[in-house]
Amino acid sequence: MEIPFRSVLIDWLASDPVLSGALNAVVEEAPLRTALPWLALTASASSNWGTKTQAGREIRVALELNFRSDDPLGGAALVAAIEARVEALPADQSAAGLHVASLGLLKARAEQRGEALRAVVLEYRARVLAA
Repeated sequence: MEIPFRSVLIDWLASDPVLSGALNAVVEEAPLRTALPWLALTASASSNWGTKTQAGREIRVALELNFRSDDPLGGAALVAAIEARVEALPADQSAAGLHVASLGLLKARAEQRGEALRAVVLEYRARVLAA
């Protein structure tokens, strides 16, 4: 369930007109040769969250936004747009064989990596049942 959920989430983020207009890539793993800004689903892990009659997983994913800005608030609007899009993911993902029971932000962190390069990591927890 982890791999289909990752695919669903990447496709959902990439299909947003605001994000696709603001980002050069929305991908799995950090892109090698893509100009900033980009968003990547850089890590995930899952554990059992099923019932006696239905398979399920608790899936934790990390989304990493990389961009350039001299302003500490430079990426705030983009981060807000990413958060809003993730939280609007439809629960019914039957095409992927999933139903998202819950999805929420666990934690976020921001860092400056030198020469105005900034990164924001958003970690989410999704509880998913087989559709």
